[in-house]
Amino acid sequence: MTPPATLNASEAISEAVAIFEKHPAPAEGCAQVAILLCTFNGQRFLSQQLASIKNQRWPTWFIALSDDGSSDNTLNIAGHYQALWGHDRMNIWRGPGLGFAQNFISCIRNRNLKAEFYAWCDQDDIWHEDKLQTAITWLQSVPANEPALYLGRTELIGEQGDVIGYSPLFRQPPSFANALVQNIGGGNTMVFNHAARCMIQDAAEHLALMSLDIVSHDWWAYLLITGVGGHVHYDPTPYVSYRQHDSNLVGSNAGWQARALRIRLLLQGRFRDWNTTNIAALEAVSLYLTDESRDLLKQLKALRAPSLVMRLVSFRRTSLYRQTRLGNLGLLMAVLVNVM
Repeated sequence: MTPPATLNASEAISEAVAIFEKHPAPAEGCAQVAILLCTFNGQRFLSQQLASIKNQRWPTWFIALSDDGSSDNTLNIAGHYQALWGHDRMNIWRGPGLGFAQNFISCIRNRNLKAEFYAWCDQDDIWHEDKLQTAITWLQSVPANEPALYLGRTELIGEQGDVIGYSPLFRQPPSFANALVQNIGGGNTMVFNHAARCMIQDAAEHLALMSLDIVSHDWWAYLLITGVGGHVHYDPTPYVSYRQHDSNLVGSNAGWQARALRIRLLLQGRFRDWNTTNIAALEAVSLYLTDESRDLLKQLKALRAPSLVMRLVSFRRTSLYRQTRLGNLGLLMAVLVNVM
């Protein structure tokens, strides 16, 4: 894609120049990381995100930016960073125009992108300088041929960058039994190895052939990697400043306001709709799943039985769990009112 010729975001470009002059070229000998940055009308905060990527201690990375049809200056800003940093540091692609989840999945399916590790990236966050290095250090402890996914907690910031809190701290281990009823990792924290990328890619292409959808790219990654018996690590230390603002497509799940919203969505049947989508997608790729995972999927389906007695018996026997007592009470509520 040829960058647009005009630019109205001069401050962003001045910042880009300063960043470029401050930091040296990437070192050789380190594993390459593909940063899968998806944008849509992201001109307000994109330059700050790009600056935080340039500040990473892990030196060998490149950005694959997939824009989903922005009508603001997003492509102007991205194009000038590309011109400044070079095509070996940044490429710009046109997204599928099907929403944020499919935009991120399209990056995984892009066979022109190859690296040893991959990191999903939102347009309006700020990465702490140790984000990639911390994630890759753990990923390199896993055999390269086994799917591995790193995810973690986030620091919450306001529009001006002020810290306003943290996402919930989860203490139970990540697992398929948890993933079936809860996503504990935002995509903006996720970094994964090539084996995990291949698994997500194969599954995505299979779902596309069957015209099946997913709820979100990050929940699907958590479901799939745990479901196939891969490795998932939850880091309680936040390395992403997750910006909260009105334009967020998906906000934090922290605080009582967020809990009230989840209860409302639960009673409105949204949780049941999400489960229906996830079940259909998982059954379509059931050959990838372990025997234990297939049994857990059956447990989830049993919690949706028409009979209240059958649902309660299934709930008593289930191994599925959410991360907190309050979350598990919500799970029981969903079973009682049949919105699983």
